[in-house]
Amino acid sequence: MASTESEIQNIKQRFGIIGNASLLNNAVRIAMQVAPTDMSVLITGESGSGKESFSKIIHSLSHRKHGPLTAINCGSIPEGTIDSELFGHEKGSFTGAHEARKGYFEVTNGGTMFLDEIGEMPLSTQARLLRVLEYGEYIKVGSSKVMKTDVRVVAATNVNLLNKVSENRFREDLYYRLNSVPIYVPPLRERDKDVELLFRKFAADFAEKYKVKPITLTEEAKNILLKYRFPGNIRQLKNLVEQISVLSTDQKEIDATTIQNYIPREPTLPALVNGHTHDVSEREILYKVLFDLKKDVTDVKKLVLEIFANPTQAAELIKNNTHLFEGLQESKTSNEQPVVLNINPSTKPPTDQEEEVQDISHEAEDDTLSIQKKEKELIVRALNKNKNKRKYAARDLGISERTLYRKIKEYNLEK
Repeated sequence: MASTESEIQNIKQRFGIIGNASLLNNAVRIAMQVAPTDMSVLITGESGSGKESFSKIIHSLSHRKHGPLTAINCGSIPEGTIDSELFGHEKGSFTGAHEARKGYFEVTNGGTMFLDEIGEMPLSTQARLLRVLEYGEYIKVGSSKVMKTDVRVVAATNVNLLNKVSENRFREDLYYRLNSVPIYVPPLRERDKDVELLFRKFAADFAEKYKVKPITLTEEAKNILLKYRFPGNIRQLKNLVEQISVLSTDQKEIDATTIQNYIPREPTLPALVNGHTHDVSEREILYKVLFDLKKDVTDVKKLVLEIFANPTQAAELIKNNTHLFEGLQESKTSNEQPVVLNINPSTKPPTDQEEEVQDISHEAEDDTLSIQKKEKELIVRALNKNKNKRKYAARDLGISERTLYRKIKEYNLEK
């Protein structure tokens, strides 16, 4: 039977859930509807969004409410001991097992098990869990006796389990067994003005705790707070309000300048696409930088080839392409100078005895054309011109003799 709005409000008040966002109310409604059944539930949502509160709703409204509710964080239990923690072990089953131990599935019999961060559970343990869900059976570590248990499992995760399934890090059959009823807990940034309601609630709580006057926000400060994305969700907002309540002893009305001092800069960069702001991952930013860098390097290679083909126009070509060098920083050390090509407009074209430089500007987009290859060719030409006298060759190349010596060894040009 569908839950009424008044019933949803009563449940939120009972479990301390603050907010009126439609996504939040929908999550509460689903939890209320699935609670009387024994179906497995998978709660998804970002860290700090309040997923554990929904496991309490499901347990308290079920016929198991008089049984235990055991909350386990799968990510905090070492892989070597999680089987023992969940299913128990027999005496002497492994080093340090001085006595038999009951597992959580045994002590929670007749109740509800909340498995948080289920995505961190090892594959071997996932197989054991699947057997519990399918048949209500498990075997203690170091035992061959099949044990029975009647436990309802409510799982939660802040990662995309389907991605883990595709990476073979989470069992597909377990995923669909857990995901009988999915509940999505929205992050704070998707809850509209719930941020303001939570801020007032936390401000009142901390004012009572620290015996101070509750802090309030100016309209400008409210707007800033509502625009912030809160990657840590409710947990981050609560810590922020506590920090301001304690430190702002002389100012109880928080203005825009003050609130900005407490809000950290976001680690992700926004991208404007078709007039809308979208999240950009670090990988996407890195790809863009690499693609732009590749284009710049290709353009520089084209310019270098054009200068060698038309040495008398070198100054003009460089002047017309100064944009290629903007933002570049020279690499400087105490022992080396940056490599600089001394191209004199009066330089004569290479003679027949000298190595010809082919015009391959039409192949500039080919990945096989490398800066290292052209650098090696220039060094060979300088050495041939100066009869292998490194001092003069280095001077022509515009680099130190030490750098030239290192380059000769690097390209195996020693004769």
